[in-house]
Amino acid sequence: MPAELPPNAWDLPDPAGAPAGEELLAVGADLEPSTLIDAYRHGLFPMETERDGPIGWWSPDPRGILPLDGLRVSRSLQRSCRRLRTTIDVAFDDVMAGCGDPRRPHGWITPAFRTAYGELHRLGWAHSVEVWHGDDLVGGLYGVQVGGLFAGESMFHRERDASKVALVALVEALGGTAGARDGRLLDVQWATPHLRSLGGIAIPRSDYLERLRLAVTLTAAIG
Repeated sequence: MPAELPPNAWDLPDPAGAPAGEELLAVGADLEPSTLIDAYRHGLFPMETERDGPIGWWSPDPRGILPLDGLRVSRSLQRSCRRLRTTIDVAFDDVMAGCGDPRRPHGWITPAFRTAYGELHRLGWAHSVEVWHGDDLVGGLYGVQVGGLFAGESMFHRERDASKVALVALVEALGGTAGARDGRLLDVQWATPHLRSLGGIAIPRSDYLERLRLAVTLTAAIG
């Protein structure tokens, strides 16, 4: 069970009242655990507006999700799943380091974010999926779990298909088709072409917020 948190000290905006298509809803506040978890509960997530700039609070419209009963697993990915080994919450800090490698294009995970999400992990709110080839960490992902919501934050790979293998393991941990029937929600923020190829879809923000209200009332699947 995740640790209890004090009330959020900030008055974050309600995405339900934001104009359609507007995604950056606020700037400022902090990355304290109570701020972060309150934001995820209400459909927001943080990302800096520029490198080493102020924190932006985002709520994409449309919102990217990956339906737990819609993951596309090709034959080549099935082979990679058999070849590689996965674990959960074994190397969270290493996964964040991989996701935050400054050599990656469009990197946004600063030391401040690594510290903040590392604390969320220690408090039981953030989780990682690791992918191993032998004893080598070759990929993974991390995100935040609030009840039946898993908000995916970032993934990385050092070997072909390794991040996809992490996603397969995450969907299995969240219950797959059974989890979808229960109302569990896998948030991927934006439905990029890569995520669409794996089954990701984009839904209106209003639809996402309705699903979110149910998801956060459910029992967590991981941890």
